Amino acid sequence: MTDSLRTKKCRPCEGGVEALNPEQVGHMILQVPEWQADEEASVIARTFVFKNFKDAIVFVNKVAKVANDENHHPDIFLHGYKNVTISLTTHAIGGLSENDFIVAAKIDAFSLA
Repeated sequence: MTDSLRTKKCRPCEGGVEALNPEQVGHMILQVPEWQADEEASVIARTFVFKNFKDAIVFVNKVAKVANDENHHPDIFLHGYKNVTISLTTHAIGGLSENDFIVAAKIDAFSLA
């Protein structure tokens, strides 16, 4: 299932649509099992741990490329010099959309490489 998310393209979202409900989020999160949804099912996040600062920065730059390619931008938090936490939400709708899961799946694809 994750492969299908990886092949999708984010669609522009300027609001006017409903955020995914907790049941839908529960189904979608199965496709990116390393990610965690918050209690309100409005944000998904994952922390990646690297060997050093340089590797963490290389990863952040890869995330930035995916975000720009998809025009869907996560929050990126570099902490402890080698840990990167990525969180995704669709700000325009105040919750999660399929776009968040598409970007998560694409990040997973290169984080495993």
